[in-house]
Amino acid sequence: MADNVPCGLLEACVLLGVSNERLKELCPGKDADVLVEAEVLQVHAPPFITKDRSCNGGVDQGVAPAFSRVQKRRSFKKKKRERPVSTLSNSSQASESEELSVPQNIDLIALPQLCFPDGLRITNESREDSYHFLVFTDVFGNQTHGVVAQYCRPVQFQQDNVIYANGHRTNEHKRLYTTFSICVISKYPYYNALRDCLSCFLFQMKTSRVSDFDEQVKEFSAKLALVPIPPSGPLHVVFNLRPLQIELPSRLDVDRPVMDLDLHLPFLCFKPKQILQIISSILMEQRVVFLSTDWAKLTLVSECFMIFIHPLRWQHPFVPVLSRQMLDFIMAPTAYLMGCHTYHFQEVAEEIEDLVLIDIDQGTVSSSTSDRFDLPDVPLAARDCFIFRCGGLQLHYDLDVCGSSSQTDVNDLRAHRRLWQRKLNSSILNISMELIVNIFSEVCDFLNYEHRVFNSEEFLRSRDSTDSAFYRKVLDTHIFHSFLRERLNRKNDAFTRMQLNIRSETRRLKIMTESPRRPTMEEINRKHRAENGLNKRLGMSMPNLADSRSLTVPIRQMSMMSVRMPLQMGSWSPIKPVKTFKLPEFPPPLAYHYVQNYYHDLIGQLDRSISSASPDDSALLARYYYLRGLVNSVTGRHVDALADFQSLYKTDMEIFPAQLLNTLVEALPVEEKRIAERRTDLKRLMSRVRRENEKDRARLVDGGTVKRFELPKKHLQKEDFVRRVQESGIVKDLETIKRLFEALTLGQVKQVDPETFRFFYNFWKETEAAAQDVDLPAVVLEHLENDECVYKVSSSVKTSHGVGKIAMTQRRLFLLTEGRPGYVEITKFRDIEDVRISSAPFLLLRIPSLKIRTSLRRESFEANLKSECDLWHLMIKEMWAGRKMADQHKDPQFMEQALTNALLMDAVVGSLQSQKAIYAATKLAYFDKMKSEVPMMVPKTTSDTLKHKINPSLDQTSPQAVDVLLYTPGQLGVSDVDGGGNPKLWCALSDGKLLVFDAASWSMQHNSVQVGTSRLTCMLAVNEQQLWIGSKDSFIYIINPRSVSCNKQLTEHRCELTGLALEERADKFSQTVAYSCSEDCNVIVWDVSSLQVRRQFRVSCGRLQSMHVHNGMLWCCGRDCVLEVRRNGSVHRRISLPDHLLSSPKGFSSFLLFNESEQLWAGFADAGELCVWHCRDISKPFIRIQLKDCAAVTCMIRVKNQIWVGGYNGSVTDRRVRGKIYIVNTDRYTVEKELQAHADAVQTMCSAEDRYVLSGAAQDDGKIGIWKVE
Repeated sequence: MADNVPCGLLEACVLLGVSNERLKELCPGKDADVLVEAEVLQVHAPPFITKDRSCNGGVDQGVAPAFSRVQKRRSFKKKKRERPVSTLSNSSQASESEELSVPQNIDLIALPQLCFPDGLRITNESREDSYHFLVFTDVFGNQTHGVVAQYCRPVQFQQDNVIYANGHRTNEHKRLYTTFSICVISKYPYYNALRDCLSCFLFQMKTSRVSDFDEQVKEFSAKLALVPIPPSGPLHVVFNLRPLQIELPSRLDVDRPVMDLDLHLPFLCFKPKQILQIISSILMEQRVVFLSTDWAKLTLVSECFMIFIHPLRWQHPFVPVLSRQMLDFIMAPTAYLMGCHTYHFQEVAEEIEDLVLIDIDQGTVSSSTSDRFDLPDVPLAARDCFIFRCGGLQLHYDLDVCGSSSQTDVNDLRAHRRLWQRKLNSSILNISMELIVNIFSEVCDFLNYEHRVFNSEEFLRSRDSTDSAFYRKVLDTHIFHSFLRERLNRKNDAFTRMQLNIRSETRRLKIMTESPRRPTMEEINRKHRAENGLNKRLGMSMPNLADSRSLTVPIRQMSMMSVRMPLQMGSWSPIKPVKTFKLPEFPPPLAYHYVQNYYHDLIGQLDRSISSASPDDSALLARYYYLRGLVNSVTGRHVDALADFQSLYKTDMEIFPAQLLNTLVEALPVEEKRIAERRTDLKRLMSRVRRENEKDRARLVDGGTVKRFELPKKHLQKEDFVRRVQESGIVKDLETIKRLFEALTLGQVKQVDPETFRFFYNFWKETEAAAQDVDLPAVVLEHLENDECVYKVSSSVKTSHGVGKIAMTQRRLFLLTEGRPGYVEITKFRDIEDVRISSAPFLLLRIPSLKIRTSLRRESFEANLKSECDLWHLMIKEMWAGRKMADQHKDPQFMEQALTNALLMDAVVGSLQSQKAIYAATKLAYFDKMKSEVPMMVPKTTSDTLKHKINPSLDQTSPQAVDVLLYTPGQLGVSDVDGGGNPKLWCALSDGKLLVFDAASWSMQHNSVQVGTSRLTCMLAVNEQQLWIGSKDSFIYIINPRSVSCNKQLTEHRCELTGLALEERADKFSQTVAYSCSEDCNVIVWDVSSLQVRRQFRVSCGRLQSMHVHNGMLWCCGRDCVLEVRRNGSVHRRISLPDHLLSSPKGFSSFLLFNESEQLWAGFADAGELCVWHCRDISKPFIRIQLKDCAAVTCMIRVKNQIWVGGYNGSVTDRRVRGKIYIVNTDRYTVEKELQAHADAVQTMCSAEDRYVLSGAAQDDGKIGIWKVE
């Protein structure tokens, strides 16, 4: 077991100071206050005891009895002096040198300077113990952390049996003092915990003999090496180190570092404005130097700022403590973050320009070239919100406990203080995360995930002028580049979760459309309000404040004092309760069998904790399994360790230690490997670990590149053109881009030259920028909806309503009259009856004019548009056709697509500037052509039943098949941060993508959650904490409906999951039972609370396709039959295919049970009919129901007293499929309604509380239909 054996708390413990022999040379005849050179005296690093050093057996040789890497080590040779005399150690002497084994990444040469940054002196006065903190960073950016305790000891030496002090022979005991340092080094930043450990050790040393010091340091180190590090989550580890009880907090999330420090320290040292300046300096990757007279503050404050900028990570040199000998590090030409003593302030400021100097003691931020901070501030909206939030922090512990009773136990007092600190840290983390989200959330709107492109220029153009300087600096940094890479990898971290939580309903609805970017009337109104006194950016950054409905008082009366907001906002992550696990008492001596007994006791305690934990508390169980797996792995019980880590699949996959498992599997001895492979679950685990390891090797080391959009420099074929347009962010839809390619290459070789592309791109962006500057008078804003945008404005023309400019939004045309600004509505697109070009007389000429006839006015509107006439004619006809189609199909995306087509026409005409430009633009008139080529009328029955359509593939380049739909009702008393109480619609798309919609507004809650990599086949809402999803890869993924996180898996099946069912509990005391089936006819019965397999059996049928539970019996639908199965797996009854369908190759496709009439309804995969059997007597003749114009039945659901049947007509091979829904009356066995549902087969349906039915279509359509139930 090599590098990936789990780490413990201790990496190494180093003792530094002056050796006795050196003291003997220095002290006689010397005065006090002598500066001496410190050296490494002892190094203690695990393993401390192994089997080959002990006579006791029981475990394989070479097993490390400590939670630390048995890693590559190097030697540190310490020169021995001629007469080694030491009161600090009774270790054996070596002849010339002693070799210290130390971890590979610890530099002992520089360590003395860091442990004694002020230098080491011999003095005549004793000093109090002091502590400071270190951070070591290797060339790969991996950090190691150190806590240093400096303690004073008297100097004594003996010569000729006479005590000498200060070099004089005397009988009086006049002491000199020198300082020693103990540096505890750990992989984890447990600053408070390690300081407490050192405090306990030094307290114990006060009552110990000096001669025992050497052995006690080693024993202290060995104890810390026995402490396991808890995984992220709700479990902290506690251990006794008399007289204190030490607590090791776990990480809040897998993606966060350990936080064992007081995050409010910077708020005690700086005002919020200065904190923002420091964060701004770090985000811009400046050369930053912290200064203080207290070495401890340097590291603690610096580390706080590293946490404040999460999820962005500092990637340059980070040396928070520089000794005076290391000041030349500040001359480094790269960005860095360093710290030094305030004494060096002038020296540092004078030597180097453009340094950001941060004086912790004075609370100031300045530049080395001036007393002012000259860098751009963070954006105004984020700054105002942060300062406002900081005003509500309670930073003083004494104020909170002044009315509480005094604690009589020191450990109770410390526990109370830790709880207060944890709550305060949680608030500060939320404030800092909200700051980062407010700064960078809109970056995601300018990312192209398919091609991994960030359109930086477009993002910068969208920023306010006051904020652009900040973003221009930040966008070029390494720290921002890594952040972009994580966003493009769709990392689901704290940033993503808060971003989703604070997203307003308006924005959620906005992402449901694919409109080109233009300011809405709401945004323009907000701009006007900002000019009247309300800060626009502040309003946008605070949830609901920008909502006009909340503005119930005059704007001028609103202020930061009158709009007081509660600190704990709904978008914040609440503080989560934690539990502690107490380690056994440490073994007293450093003996092998005592250490083994300690591990035995530790495993026993974990066993008891696992057995006593509630099965519903899977997060806590997972932490116990994880810790037991660690203990088993370091004690050589590898098979038991594999079993513990296997249990994480059913409790919490988030903390699955993939690297450790890979090392464990590769290092398994032959005999243990045979034992593990005899167990099916462990054999499956090992094979999966090997597969994942191979995939990891194939993945890019850097997580993928991030490209900035650039204009092409060579001719573009169609494939290259499609990619470039998608990268530019203009449009994503593949078919639209192909039509654009045809328009730009009309009458020439089928390739787009760079100059044409540049003209087109620049014209599009100039039009977009012009729309941002549209200045509409207040009288116009009153007539437009909040979400309307002005997309095109004509030149000033003469019209039948006077002279003015024609403006187009996504809903209407209106006239901006000249002279006295006014608004005249021309028409809404849905009211247009005819659009045509005519000519109007002007002197001796005929000027082209545009005539629009509407249903609301008798007279036509006419405008002399001159040269613009043809373009406006094309655009209005496309918008009219798109609106008609959107209204008839209840699909707003048609209108959005028509709008995109119209704007692309405008850009094509503007960029080509030739006679063929108008004809080229006609290639984009998609809906206008559809109107003339095929009838647009939707049957009245379909139109009346259809309520709305949703396109879940908007962020995709082409439609994706809707594989499964599931509706879950809302929950009362659930906050937004816990997933919200609104009902949800779960939508599974191709390749494991899962979307979540708010079923109250049909807005998207989560863009895309990746659930495996294969097609999802079935879903089941088990309870409020579990949503099961079956996949083609044979796994059942368990989603937490509130957090929408997938952290559990059931891996017992071997083939594609085809069905999930839940059995109703007989009473409140019985356990909930779930069933799952796979296509190989295997059925597994699950205990829902423990996720353990109760039974497993196989049914005899063709491909098993679905199942239902009815009256304590399990009904299974195979390809060739439907089986009624008892709970033990034995077949009770069998319904075979009807005789007239025996030749059918596909057989049954779906079935359902009608409880009241005890009927079984079945559909067929290659026949347009239903068959109904009586469950009481299946020998009775079945009823056949013919479905008109239906080639196959794909799905069925029961809604009230109706059966809704999904299917299709046409031929799949010819791709002429149309999805249909049939509503069947269960009393009369007749089809009541036949609905033209989708442009491809209906694949799935679900019911929303019997009020709506939702249908999902195959790939050629890829939309969700929402149908009213009567």
